[in-house]
Amino acid sequence: MEHCLLPSLYGQCRSSAHQKQLITGTASVFRPSAWALAHATFYGDESASATMGGACGYGNLFNTGYGTDTAALSSTLFNNGYACGSCYQIKCAQSPWCFKGYPFTTVTATNLCPPNWAEDSNNGGWCNPPRTHFDMSKPAFMKIAQWKAGIVPVMYRRVPCIRQGGLQFAFQGNGYWLLVYVMNVGGAGDISGMWVKGTKTGWMSMSHNWGASYQAFATLSGQALSFKVTSYTTKQTLIAYNVAPANWNVGMTYKANVNFH
Repeated sequence: MEHCLLPSLYGQCRSSAHQKQLITGTASVFRPSAWALAHATFYGDESASATMGGACGYGNLFNTGYGTDTAALSSTLFNNGYACGSCYQIKCAQSPWCFKGYPFTTVTATNLCPPNWAEDSNNGGWCNPPRTHFDMSKPAFMKIAQWKAGIVPVMYRRVPCIRQGGLQFAFQGNGYWLLVYVMNVGGAGDISGMWVKGTKTGWMSMSHNWGASYQAFATLSGQALSFKVTSYTTKQTLIAYNVAPANWNVGMTYKANVNFH
């Protein structure tokens, strides 16, 4: 079995060079949604160091491929973590702080903007339900408006996530508990369910831990692992066989050669 090495926050990535895929479902390609109105602020500075980590569990966003074009979503959008990985086009609207020509930028949801019940929803509590709000990284915000504005009205829409390569599975846990973060998800970008199969087992349902992570309480060491993943938005299911070799370890990231579109 051949393996490719890929740098990541969690270490080297080793993936099968001869994986197979099976995709089921009616929606083969995710399409953009209609434009809607929201507001946007920013957090952190130009380095985007404050955006690293986050509620989705992607870790260092540079190492895991998301970079600085990211946003934290209000809980109305975050949907208990099921929106992790989804992509949005955002453009400033109806504000003197908007850049000329109203350019848009595309961001990935990587974090939660929690409610601030100590502040009024229209004066500081920007992410309080039921508000639809994007707390963008400062570099992303600076692509659409002057940062001195603090907050601007925006138009936004869901768009397909354009990803290079296949799904990535970052392993954590121990010999009896496998915790997997799913990254680099194309298409709708989101995940609603996940299953794992060892070479000595049938398919086992993984429960949603938080953000983009799923867990299985099982002893799977010494087995090559396959994953079945379902998109939250399109309901499409993708199966990637033999993603991790039999000698897999926690702290590693394994790369499939299949993805949603």
